[in-house]
Amino acid sequence: MLELARDREVFFYDQRGGGRSKTDSQEPITWRTQVDDLEHVIGELALGDASIAGYSWGGLLALLHAGERVRRGSSPASRLALIDPAPLTRQYRIAFESEFARRQSGPEIQAMRAELASSGLRERDPDAYRQRAFELSVAGYFADPRAAHNLTPFRVIGRVQQSIWESLGDYDLVPELREVRTSVLFVHGREDPIPLASSDEGARAMGAPLVVLERCGHVPYVEQPAALFAALDPFLNAAPSPDRE
Repeated sequence: MLELARDREVFFYDQRGGGRSKTDSQEPITWRTQVDDLEHVIGELALGDASIAGYSWGGLLALLHAGERVRRGSSPASRLALIDPAPLTRQYRIAFESEFARRQSGPEIQAMRAELASSGLRERDPDAYRQRAFELSVAGYFADPRAAHNLTPFRVIGRVQQSIWESLGDYDLVPELREVRTSVLFVHGREDPIPLASSDEGARAMGAPLVVLERCGHVPYVEQPAALFAALDPFLNAAPSPDRE
């Protein structure tokens, strides 16, 4: 994603419960916690009318943040670039979980797991073994699981992830998206285990374009980076929507 910083100033932050924002607090971290955190980051850095680019859960978080701003009577961010956003409804979430589990238990990934187990890498190079084990744990996100190589491991505390999804309950963001007035772009891999229909429904609700990346799963910055940034760059460089409220 550093490609986005080639011609513009970009701020990255680690969401609470992951990366360098780990927490030992036993208080539940909810979607509202992370929405408030995002608002505090924007305020602390005086980002004002900044665009927000969100990937996966970050895409859903960007939409939750926009909806919360509308409910509070303020304007959402000037642009929302949503890259393979997490499922917009509980039903799409269930479909994603089922499809991801099917892929992870499929013969190709199981064969790669067996190859790793018999390789002796665990004894020879424990760090390399952990790296490869991580890659196989996310291989089901790829259109071609063999492309899951040289990935940067990420860490999210399982308890945090669970509490966030539980806080959403039987959620459906689509109706409230119709009330969000700003420039929006959806980008989604054709073979993402997250249903393409989720982003399609969101884009239609917001009157936004949807760019579908072919031969691409959930990791477009690895699988189809040229196509991804060809979609993002003109959108982020364009003037904000004139009918923004």
